[in-house]
Amino acid sequence: MNKRLGLLTVVILSILFLVACGGNVEKKDSTAKDTLVVAQGADVKSLDPHASNDNPSSRVRVQIYDRLVQLDDNGVPQPMLAESWERPDDTTTIFHLRKGVKFHNGDEMKASDVKFSLERALKAPEIFYIIEGINGIEVLDDYTVKVTTEKPMAALLNNLSNGTIAILSEKATTEAGEGFGQHPIGTGPYKFVSWQSGDKITLEAFPEYWQGTPSIKNVVFKSIVEETNRTIGLETGELDVVYDILGMDKVKLREDERFTFIEEPQLALTYLGFNLKKEPYNNPKVREAISYAIDQKPIIDTVFLGAAEPANSILGKNIFAYYDVEKFTQNIEKAKALMAEAGYPDGFKAKLWVNDNPVRRDTAVILQDQLKQIGIDVAIETLEWGAFLDGTARGEHEMFILGWVNTARDPDMYELVSTSTMGAAGNRSFYSDPEMDKMLAAGKIELDPEKRKEIYKEIQIKIRKDIPMYMIAYPLQNVVTQKNIKNFKLDPAQEHTIFGVVKE
Repeated sequence: MNKRLGLLTVVILSILFLVACGGNVEKKDSTAKDTLVVAQGADVKSLDPHASNDNPSSRVRVQIYDRLVQLDDNGVPQPMLAESWERPDDTTTIFHLRKGVKFHNGDEMKASDVKFSLERALKAPEIFYIIEGINGIEVLDDYTVKVTTEKPMAALLNNLSNGTIAILSEKATTEAGEGFGQHPIGTGPYKFVSWQSGDKITLEAFPEYWQGTPSIKNVVFKSIVEETNRTIGLETGELDVVYDILGMDKVKLREDERFTFIEEPQLALTYLGFNLKKEPYNNPKVREAISYAIDQKPIIDTVFLGAAEPANSILGKNIFAYYDVEKFTQNIEKAKALMAEAGYPDGFKAKLWVNDNPVRRDTAVILQDQLKQIGIDVAIETLEWGAFLDGTARGEHEMFILGWVNTARDPDMYELVSTSTMGAAGNRSFYSDPEMDKMLAAGKIELDPEKRKEIYKEIQIKIRKDIPMYMIAYPLQNVVTQKNIKNFKLDPAQEHTIFGVVKE
């Protein structure tokens, strides 16, 4: 009896196992065709485009929202939600909107939504500076909006292409209130489904998207801090697309024929920032000493494995008005002399903040070793991405490593060095200089390209002199995909769009 029962149990379990396996395989095949799983190194801070300007958030939001204009591969503004525009004078732009564009809640986008969105962005502490200078937004009819500026704005169209200046539904945003960032609604190719904080965000294709229904039905963005775990996920097939692979994992994946490896330039800068509100970083000689203590080469060779260029300016070489300012070359004796002049002949203890990003952590270790040569004893503190952004916005840090992506592809670096953007808006060095503010204002309104170029040359020279930050590198960017992923294109501003990507 027991033997028969045992045999029967084995048979039943075997059948259940086969059925279960068959069911799982069928489900996996279906999911594989319909779902794209993307991994990046940090979680999103907010899905409200007006609430933050960080890169991990932007990469998800660009799937959910559209802007009035977009930039082509050469950085030239092209139609998006605005199908055309005209400039009757230097301070007026009239936008003609596409008809029939739907929000994810089914409502048609109208000029009133554009007015609401731009006015909301102008009030947002984190991103207002991007379109600061607009002093009038008028609805002429349901599909026409007139935007006026206080003075000429040379980069108006470029700035309106920024992912944070997304067009929102006035009705949906107002109804959601403070919860909009967790339940976003846009006009983009994908609509929001769910967000498991610290784990993943799920999106699904919007069938009424004005450019056509996306070929991939579901997109999942996973937050995986350690790049080795992202690599393992790619190797096991759990992940389809992985951003930002560096170190030995990059070397391994680049040579692996199972995957497609793409590496290209980007509009980014990695820098070491100083909190000028705190001693001793408010002493320019200390900042200069630190700059002369640093050697970029081991950082680029070891951390970036050569996939970066040493930086010298706040602007990258692929940005209009870049000026080749004099680089700091490591000179330990000069650095020590500057430390003595500043009143710190024996050095001091310092704290260096990084977020949980292996590239920045490894960079910090090299800087720690280099600054030790001039008596600065650096303690590295690693924070979760959201805590890092909040803490540096409040000015709780001393030194920090961060990146800046020039999404507008314009020389205006107002975000990083203007008095009015200190804190959350981007100036986490808390650098404030009246002369700099005047130069930035002049650069914004100058329409003559050559005169504008000269203004930004002087700005770059002044930044080199004042040293609110030390420019480390212009890194390349990369993406690794499974072989069956086609048409994936890296965006120079790192706002990679999934629309148009095919999974075979």
